Amino acid sequence: MVTPETAKIEIAGVEKKKESHRTYAIYKPKGVVVTARDEKGRKTVFDLMGEEGTGLHAVGRLDFATTGLLILTNDTKLSAYLTEPKNEVPRSYIVEVRGEITDEKLESLKKGIIDEGEKLKPAHVRLLKASGRESRLEVELKEGKNREIRRLFMALGHEVTMLKRISYGSLELGSLKSGEYRVLSDDEVRTCLWAKAPKK
Repeated sequence: MVTPETAKIEIAGVEKKKESHRTYAIYKPKGVVVTARDEKGRKTVFDLMGEEGTGLHAVGRLDFATTGLLILTNDTKLSAYLTEPKNEVPRSYIVEVRGEITDEKLESLKKGIIDEGEKLKPAHVRLLKASGRESRLEVELKEGKNREIRRLFMALGHEVTMLKRISYGSLELGSLKSGEYRVLSDDEVRTCLWAKAPKK
Protein backbone atom coordinates (compact mmCIF):
# COMPACT_ATOMS: atom_id res chain seq x y z
CA MET A 1 0.00 0.00 0.00
CA VAL A 2 1.26 3.47 -0.88
CA THR A 3 0.12 7.04 -0.42
CA PRO A 4 0.11 8.47 -3.96
CA GLU A 5 0.32 12.07 -2.70
CA THR A 6 3.65 11.50 -0.93
CA ALA A 7 5.21 8.31 -2.32
CA LYS A 8 7.87 8.21 -5.03
CA ILE A 9 6.93 5.44 -7.45
CA GLU A 10 9.33 3.92 -9.98
CA ILE A 11 8.57 1.30 -12.64
CA ALA A 12 11.63 -0.46 -14.11
CA GLY A 13 13.75 2.38 -12.75
CA VAL A 14 11.66 5.11 -14.33
CA GLU A 15 9.87 7.46 -11.95
CA LYS A 16 6.11 7.63 -12.43
CA LYS A 17 5.14 11.27 -12.21
CA LYS A 18 1.94 12.11 -10.39
CA GLU A 19 -0.85 13.18 -12.75
CA SER A 20 -2.56 16.47 -11.96
CA HIS A 21 -6.13 16.17 -10.71
CA ARG A 22 -8.95 16.32 -13.24
CA THR A 23 -12.63 16.35 -12.32
CA TYR A 24 -15.65 16.52 -14.62
CA ALA A 25 -19.41 16.73 -14.36
CA ILE A 26 -21.24 14.72 -17.03
CA TYR A 27 -24.93 14.35 -17.81
CA LYS A 28 -25.31 10.58 -18.06
CA PRO A 29 -27.92 9.58 -20.66
CA LYS A 30 -30.33 6.68 -20.23
CA GLY A 31 -28.96 3.40 -21.57
CA VAL A 32 -25.32 4.28 -20.88
CA VAL A 33 -23.43 2.31 -18.23
CA VAL A 34 -21.05 3.59 -15.58
CA THR A 35 -18.10 1.29 -16.10
CA ALA A 36 -14.80 1.39 -17.95
CA ARG A 37 -15.70 -1.65 -20.08
CA ASP A 38 -19.00 -3.45 -20.56
CA GLU A 39 -19.08 -7.17 -21.33
CA LYS A 40 -22.35 -6.69 -23.22
CA GLY A 41 -20.83 -4.06 -25.49
CA ARG A 42 -23.05 -1.24 -24.26
CA LYS A 43 -21.89 2.39 -24.45
CA THR A 44 -20.18 3.69 -21.31
CA VAL A 45 -19.81 7.19 -19.90
CA PHE A 46 -16.12 6.95 -20.77
CA ASP A 47 -16.99 6.33 -24.42
CA LEU A 48 -18.78 9.69 -24.37
CA MET A 49 -15.57 11.42 -23.27
CA GLY A 50 -13.12 9.71 -25.60
CA GLU A 51 -9.44 10.16 -24.69
CA GLU A 52 -10.35 12.81 -22.14
CA GLY A 53 -11.88 10.06 -19.99
CA THR A 54 -8.62 8.10 -19.72
CA GLY A 55 -7.50 7.62 -16.12
CA LEU A 56 -10.79 8.76 -14.60
CA HIS A 57 -13.19 6.85 -12.36
CA ALA A 58 -16.82 7.49 -11.48
CA VAL A 59 -17.82 8.82 -8.07
CA GLY A 60 -20.59 6.40 -7.13
CA ARG A 61 -22.87 4.95 -9.79
CA LEU A 62 -26.08 5.52 -11.67
CA ASP A 63 -27.85 2.46 -13.00
CA PHE A 64 -28.54 1.75 -16.69
CA ALA A 65 -31.92 3.51 -16.74
CA THR A 66 -31.02 6.47 -14.48
CA THR A 67 -29.90 9.76 -15.98
CA GLY A 68 -28.36 12.95 -14.69
CA LEU A 69 -25.32 14.27 -12.86
CA LEU A 70 -22.30 12.02 -12.53
CA ILE A 71 -18.86 13.07 -11.32
CA LEU A 72 -15.76 11.62 -12.99
CA THR A 73 -12.31 12.24 -11.51
CA ASN A 74 -8.81 10.92 -10.93
CA ASP A 75 -8.78 12.52 -7.47
CA THR A 76 -9.13 9.61 -5.04
CA LYS A 77 -9.34 11.95 -2.04
CA LEU A 78 -12.36 13.69 -3.54
CA SER A 79 -14.17 10.48 -4.49
CA ALA A 80 -13.48 8.92 -1.07
CA TYR A 81 -14.93 11.95 0.71
CA LEU A 82 -18.03 12.16 -1.48
CA THR A 83 -18.89 8.46 -1.16
CA GLU A 84 -18.10 7.97 2.54
CA PRO A 85 -21.52 7.44 4.25
CA LYS A 86 -20.48 9.21 7.48
CA ASN A 87 -19.99 12.46 5.53
CA GLU A 88 -23.68 12.44 4.52
CA VAL A 89 -23.09 14.23 1.24
CA PRO A 90 -26.59 14.86 -0.21
CA ARG A 91 -27.69 13.70 -3.66
CA SER A 92 -30.95 15.04 -5.08
CA TYR A 93 -33.13 13.32 -7.69
CA ILE A 94 -36.28 14.01 -9.67
CA VAL A 95 -38.45 10.89 -9.66
CA GLU A 96 -41.55 10.04 -11.69
CA VAL A 97 -43.66 7.01 -10.72
CA ARG A 98 -46.83 5.35 -11.98
CA GLY A 99 -49.96 6.15 -10.00
CA GLU A 100 -50.80 8.64 -7.29
CA ILE A 101 -48.63 9.22 -4.25
CA THR A 102 -51.15 10.05 -1.54
CA ASP A 103 -50.46 12.03 1.62
CA GLU A 104 -50.41 8.74 3.52
CA LYS A 105 -47.77 7.24 1.24
CA LEU A 106 -45.75 10.45 1.38
CA GLU A 107 -45.66 10.15 5.17
CA SER A 108 -44.54 6.53 4.85
CA LEU A 109 -41.65 7.65 2.65
CA LYS A 110 -40.60 10.31 5.15
CA LYS A 111 -40.65 7.83 8.04
CA GLY A 112 -38.74 5.18 6.13
CA ILE A 113 -39.63 1.77 4.73
CA ILE A 114 -38.25 -1.68 5.50
CA ASP A 115 -37.29 -3.55 2.33
CA GLU A 116 -35.56 -6.94 2.39
CA GLY A 117 -34.69 -6.40 6.04
CA GLU A 118 -33.06 -3.01 5.37
CA LYS A 119 -34.48 0.37 6.36
CA LEU A 120 -34.64 2.82 3.47
CA LYS A 121 -35.25 6.43 4.43
CA PRO A 122 -34.67 9.52 2.29
CA ALA A 123 -33.17 12.60 3.93
CA HIS A 124 -35.92 14.72 2.36
CA VAL A 125 -38.83 14.09 0.01
CA ARG A 126 -41.12 16.64 -1.64
CA LEU A 127 -44.18 15.93 -3.76
CA LEU A 128 -44.17 18.08 -6.91
CA LYS A 129 -47.21 16.65 -8.73
CA ALA A 130 -49.71 13.86 -8.16
CA SER A 131 -52.49 12.42 -10.29
CA GLY A 132 -54.13 9.06 -10.80
CA ARG A 133 -51.81 8.45 -13.74
CA GLU A 134 -48.42 9.51 -12.34
CA SER A 135 -46.65 11.41 -9.60
CA ARG A 136 -43.48 13.49 -9.60
CA LEU A 137 -41.25 14.03 -6.57
CA GLU A 138 -37.89 15.40 -5.50
CA VAL A 139 -35.96 13.01 -3.27
CA GLU A 140 -32.71 13.62 -1.40
CA LEU A 141 -30.47 10.80 -0.21
CA LYS A 142 -27.41 10.92 2.03
CA GLU A 143 -26.32 7.28 1.98
CA GLY A 144 -26.86 6.00 -1.55
CA LYS A 145 -27.79 2.38 -0.88
CA ASN A 146 -28.13 0.08 -3.88
CA ARG A 147 -31.14 1.09 -6.04
CA GLU A 148 -32.58 2.82 -2.97
CA ILE A 149 -35.10 5.09 -4.70
CA ARG A 150 -36.48 2.36 -6.97
CA ARG A 151 -36.80 0.02 -3.98
CA LEU A 152 -38.55 2.68 -1.88
CA PHE A 153 -41.29 3.24 -4.42
CA MET A 154 -41.68 -0.41 -5.40
CA ALA A 155 -42.27 -1.19 -1.72
CA LEU A 156 -45.22 1.23 -1.91
CA GLY A 157 -46.48 -0.36 -5.13
CA HIS A 158 -45.25 2.33 -7.53
CA GLU A 159 -42.97 1.67 -10.49
CA VAL A 160 -40.33 4.33 -11.16
CA THR A 161 -40.62 5.47 -14.78
CA MET A 162 -38.00 8.25 -14.68
CA LEU A 163 -35.10 8.91 -12.33
CA LYS A 164 -32.66 11.79 -12.79
CA ARG A 165 -29.97 13.02 -10.41
CA ILE A 166 -29.92 16.82 -10.38
CA SER A 167 -27.27 17.52 -7.73
CA TYR A 168 -24.45 15.91 -5.79
CA GLY A 169 -23.22 17.84 -2.78
CA SER A 170 -22.76 21.45 -3.89
CA LEU A 171 -22.66 20.52 -7.59
CA GLU A 172 -25.75 20.87 -9.77
CA LEU A 173 -26.60 19.48 -13.18
CA GLY A 174 -27.26 23.04 -14.34
CA SER A 175 -27.46 23.65 -18.08
CA LEU A 176 -25.70 20.46 -19.17
CA LYS A 177 -27.61 18.50 -21.79
CA SER A 178 -27.75 14.73 -22.06
CA GLY A 179 -24.32 13.37 -22.98
CA GLU A 180 -22.51 16.67 -22.36
CA TYR A 181 -19.71 17.16 -19.84
CA ARG A 182 -17.57 19.96 -18.47
CA VAL A 183 -14.43 20.41 -16.41
CA LEU A 184 -14.99 21.45 -12.80
CA SER A 185 -12.95 24.42 -11.59
CA ASP A 186 -10.65 24.15 -8.58
CA ASP A 187 -13.10 26.31 -6.62
CA GLU A 188 -16.00 23.97 -7.46
CA VAL A 189 -13.99 20.95 -6.32
CA ARG A 190 -12.91 22.65 -3.09
CA THR A 191 -16.50 23.68 -2.33
CA CYS A 192 -17.74 20.16 -3.03
CA LEU A 193 -14.99 18.65 -0.85
CA TRP A 194 -15.41 20.85 2.19
CA ALA A 195 -19.00 22.09 1.98
CA LYS A 196 -20.12 19.68 4.68
CA ALA A 197 -17.69 18.64 7.39
CA PRO A 198 -17.96 15.07 8.73
CA LYS A 199 -19.73 14.56 12.04
CA LYS A 200 -17.43 14.04 15.03
